Amino acid sequence: MLALALSIALAQAVAGPDSLTGPGVSHALAVYRAQRVSDVRYDLALDVTARDTARGHVTIRVTRRGGGDVILDWRGLALGAARINGRDAVGVAANGAHIRIPAAALARGTNTVDFDFASAIAPAGASVIRFHDSTDGADYLYTLLVPADANALFPCFDQPDLKARVTLALRVPRGWTAVANGAVADSTAADSAKTFRFQWTAPISTYLVAFAAGPWKSVSKTIGGRTITMYARASRIAEAEADSLIDANARALGWLEGYFARPYPFAKFAFVLAPAFPFGGMEHPGAVFYNEESFIYRERPTLVQRLGRTATIYHEVAHQWFGDYVTMRWFDDLWLKEGFATYMAAKMQDALDPSAQAWKTFYLRNKPVAYGVDVTEGTTSVWQALGNLDQAKSNYGPIVYNKAPGVLKQLDYLVGDSAFRSGLRDYLAAHPYGNATWRDLLASVGRAAHRDLQPWGRDYILRRGVPVLEARALGIGAGASGGRVARVRLTQRPARSLSGERAWPIRTELLAVGADTSVSSRVAIELRGRETVIPLPTPVAAPALLFPNAGDHAYAVTLLDSSSVRWVTTRIGGVKDPFLRAMLWGSLWDLVRESRFAPTEYVALAARELPRESDEQIASSVLGRLVRATNRYMSDAQADSLLPIVSEELSRVFADTTRSYGIRKSHLDAFIAVARAPRELQRLEQLLDDSLPGLPLRAPTRWAIVTTLVARGAADAEARLAAESRRDSTSEGRRRAFVAGAARPSAASKAEYFRRWFADSTLNEDWATASLDAFNASGQEAMTLLYLRPALDSLPWIQKNRRIFFLGSWLGAFLGAQTSAAAGGVIDRFLAEHPDLPADLRAKVLQSADELRRAVAIRRVFAGDTR
Repeated sequence: MLALALSIALAQAVAGPDSLTGPGVSHALAVYRAQRVSDVRYDLALDVTARDTARGHVTIRVTRRGGGDVILDWRGLALGAARINGRDAVGVAANGAHIRIPAAALARGTNTVDFDFASAIAPAGASVIRFHDSTDGADYLYTLLVPADANALFPCFDQPDLKARVTLALRVPRGWTAVANGAVADSTAADSAKTFRFQWTAPISTYLVAFAAGPWKSVSKTIGGRTITMYARASRIAEAEADSLIDANARALGWLEGYFARPYPFAKFAFVLAPAFPFGGMEHPGAVFYNEESFIYRERPTLVQRLGRTATIYHEVAHQWFGDYVTMRWFDDLWLKEGFATYMAAKMQDALDPSAQAWKTFYLRNKPVAYGVDVTEGTTSVWQALGNLDQAKSNYGPIVYNKAPGVLKQLDYLVGDSAFRSGLRDYLAAHPYGNATWRDLLASVGRAAHRDLQPWGRDYILRRGVPVLEARALGIGAGASGGRVARVRLTQRPARSLSGERAWPIRTELLAVGADTSVSSRVAIELRGRETVIPLPTPVAAPALLFPNAGDHAYAVTLLDSSSVRWVTTRIGGVKDPFLRAMLWGSLWDLVRESRFAPTEYVALAARELPRESDEQIASSVLGRLVRATNRYMSDAQADSLLPIVSEELSRVFADTTRSYGIRKSHLDAFIAVARAPRELQRLEQLLDDSLPGLPLRAPTRWAIVTTLVARGAADAEARLAAESRRDSTSEGRRRAFVAGAARPSAASKAEYFRRWFADSTLNEDWATASLDAFNASGQEAMTLLYLRPALDSLPWIQKNRRIFFLGSWLGAFLGAQTSAAAGGVIDRFLAEHPDLPADLRAKVLQSADELRRAVAIRRVFAGDTR
């Protein structure tokens, strides 16, 4: 039986808050170790045949490059006595966060350290996640160690720049299979168990160590000499599009090998469709994990869903080079892997399928989300200072995932495709299986482009915030109908004063289109100051559209002037370029959020134009904004006045069998989201009973309808919920039923859900995340306002106990659902009463609070709402 801990406490080591052996992994500790430790190897053995505990042994081989104690990270369940270089250790101590091995116990050069240990297996909050499939009663396990949970699984140096070779022997119940980073070397069965032994990996960071075990079924395919294997649950393998998914991963690997001029850097490639996985994917080399629900569809997928799945595949495969092969030195440069993976996924999509309009997709998926955070008081720079990996979860979010790729697009356009690609190749060649920083990257691209990019990096990597671009017409009769625009004044300003007053260097294109739309000018521009006057090669008739970010090359919020607004609101349906049309809808929405364009006008325009919109991505995007405007930005009186018209238009489109499936489905989703009047709820119930010609309703959509009925307190909502639960008794159905229950407009129900999120150790984190928006359903603001302060008070617990994206989802749900000044007061009081709140948590609160403040401001300006 393992001891609960080593017997010697680190009393002298934890004397002060700056101790190397304090909670988490501090940057000071990481620097200390990187200077003294190298050539790390982990020989790991794990037995996962018990339900709740993984028992293991690790032999750590490490070379000491200097003096001083060796400090490992460890916060698992139990730890046995240490052996150093084959002998029982003396003077080794642990404190629940770290293990200190005194210098006197170590030899010069290479040392080996052995530990027995035990780690938790649980549905949530553990380094090994257990998922129970209620369909067939099977259990599945998988690890999730990012950003610094490897030390909850086994003793290690849990920092990205101490890469190690890893081998694993995994003992599992007989009848199970297993996948890990390395290829299977051999397997042996004895009694009721089977042991898989995996080959040594190339050097990888600890957060990338991974395995999955269970009665997985697999499909393998060899393409171009490379065998790729997909693993999925036994109960769902038949639903998975194995050939298509394997082919997409293979295409990505092949294209990236050519683009980077560097072969796939690991020995094998496999992927797992992981159930209840809390991320879209995770890039473990040799064993990529994808979110099962996003990859196996329970109803016919839309184009938006298919493109999202492809983008996820391309993102995770790009990580094999950016993140796995070359890794950021510390998590302050998290963008070096995440931003690059997103940007390379778009470049790949554009090259592999030009007809997919990848850059339109890139804009719709990234820019609005990035701008939504970057205009707030809580925004951060792309490079985010990080003192301890305990706070690393806060670095995950739109700045890293959505702004960083937008900034990279600007860099690519600035230096040109050839220099950009050459720079990336140089960067990868300079740091094989190593670590690097943003300065290393810009140095490589700068050498290829023959320019110093460090000043550019100070503006785009180190500086917070986003520029706002606006254009004004100059010239003869520019402001009058029938006049002509010959010159345009472009201005830029920071969205927030926290960004400083200096201008950003911006390279982009100005588009000017005349009133008759037959005459236009497109001019490449470089902006270096706060104001620039651009002469048009061909004057255009006023009122004109002036759009200073054609092609979406700049990372900047673009606000339309009044002339352009008139042009867009009368002509947007006739804009033939779908990319430009998407951006114009986006600029109008930015004006709504700036309280310069009424949400009622936006919704009316959408209701008028969407019936003829054929682009599924644009329709989906605009409909999402229509829902937001209706449920959050309008007063009840405004919504009640507009909704009958809007609902009728939505119904007409989703019932129209001549329209594409994706268009019909997005309109149906919007109808479900805004339905509130008895007539609309009755229509939803009819859909549950009768469905629609050519649009059969299956589990996800049926559950969305049931959730709306529950949230709106429909008379037979509970009966509908019970009936749907009987109809769909799968694991996915149970999850959806849990989500629907969170929408009950009941004080007792809300209290129970809030309690379970913290007290129920059997509740999978994916279920908890999925239920947050339903708990904060539109129309229930008065009831959920009571939970706003408890939600804020819970932030330290959330940060400590939940995964990387949960914190943002939590704040977005509780703060973003509110629409009153009273809710803003709750937030202000919380911040005032917690001046010592960690800076990362304060920033996250301010980011999410911005949406509430905008809703309050918009309602005050356009509805006279002073609540």
